[in-house]
Amino acid sequence: MRILVFAHNHPDLHPGGTETVALELARAYRQAGHQTLFVGATNHLHREPHPGTSFQAISDRSDELLMWAGHFDRFNMSQIDLMAYVPDMTTLLQNFRPDVVHIHHLLLLGVELPVLIRRILPDVKIVMTLHDYYPICANDGVLMQTPDEPCAALNAGGLCRCLPNAKPNDVRLRERFIKTHLRAVDRFVSPSNFLRDVYIRWGLPASKISLLRNGRPEVAKAPARPRSKTAPKAVFGYFGNLTPWKGTEVLLQAARLLRDREIDFELRVHGGAPFQDPGFVERIDEMFDDLSPHVARLGAYKPADVPGLMGHVDWVVVPSVWWENAPLVIAEAQQHGRPVIATGIGGMAEAVRDRIDGLHVRRNDPANLAAVMAEAASDPDLHRKLSAGVRKPLSVTAVAEQYLNLFKEKRDTMRDQPVRDAPTSRKEETA
Repeated sequence: MRILVFAHNHPDLHPGGTETVALELARAYRQAGHQTLFVGATNHLHREPHPGTSFQAISDRSDELLMWAGHFDRFNMSQIDLMAYVPDMTTLLQNFRPDVVHIHHLLLLGVELPVLIRRILPDVKIVMTLHDYYPICANDGVLMQTPDEPCAALNAGGLCRCLPNAKPNDVRLRERFIKTHLRAVDRFVSPSNFLRDVYIRWGLPASKISLLRNGRPEVAKAPARPRSKTAPKAVFGYFGNLTPWKGTEVLLQAARLLRDREIDFELRVHGGAPFQDPGFVERIDEMFDDLSPHVARLGAYKPADVPGLMGHVDWVVVPSVWWENAPLVIAEAQQHGRPVIATGIGGMAEAVRDRIDGLHVRRNDPANLAAVMAEAASDPDLHRKLSAGVRKPLSVTAVAEQYLNLFKEKRDTMRDQPVRDAPTSRKEETA
């Protein structure tokens, strides 16, 4: 098979979970004997455009490319560059002529991509993995209006009202525009039941969404952290970008409560805060300074660093305040036998079983998070019990095989129902 894989960036430029999963699967397809090309979109944040072509190299590999796609309408998820992007994408499709196109995100690439692919290659199979909620929620796809108020689109027929300057009619037109273009996709894949259910309520046919969990590359399990009389009773680890939606401030507020209660602990925070609001960065900088040495700010890291970093922690904390789908850090923690303390919502509640292989906490509640972390720090038997219950995630090779089997299905079995429009009220139409 010839497989063309699209993502909205390359992990070497932006090591997000979606980009990482997309590239790992592309490489697994190659290892299984299939000719595979990975294309990651990029813009001014990481690269400047090159005159004469949309394509750029990311390394000396010929099977991984960047495509400059900076002329992007973020609200409508629309690629508006008709002079360079569309002709260059057409040339790519005509020259590579894939049997399967696997799309992991439409940011920068544009929601028009599936329709363009279908127009150029009428018989190609188009599979799209849904990693978040960008098509549904205009607020960066987090399905949250504020850290305490969910997006109205979370409910069937609901309309996203997260952007105060967006008129209801514009938001509904956005929804219809996106759904119209998604009709060109043969099969959707969801890594969690929660995300699948959200998209079904939004209007995607249940029969067109397959459930396939994300996998992880095989690595040696990090050994348990050695204990000594001088070491902290419990060491917690945070892995990932530092953002408001990831619950960074919630975690640091909980750490302050633990310190003030004289709980014996250490929190090791791994990750940077790229492209964040200066006010947020200033707030967390002050909190980190105040919490030293109980909290160690260790900066950005690479995927290859994870096993070594996991070896220094007992627990992994995932305090996100939005409906995470399938956080990569949870799978990484479970791969190394670490129990996870996670917000008990969305795909996090699905991936972490409360009191079986981890602990749930309430969303955006520093006091509750501090209480759960204090329990974890004071009860070694609880750590041993939950560690024993941790399930190792599937390997990327095994998940790639599941995708390859899906790719082999006939198109007429993939495409059996159209995407359904949500009901529209008279009030919305006249807004």
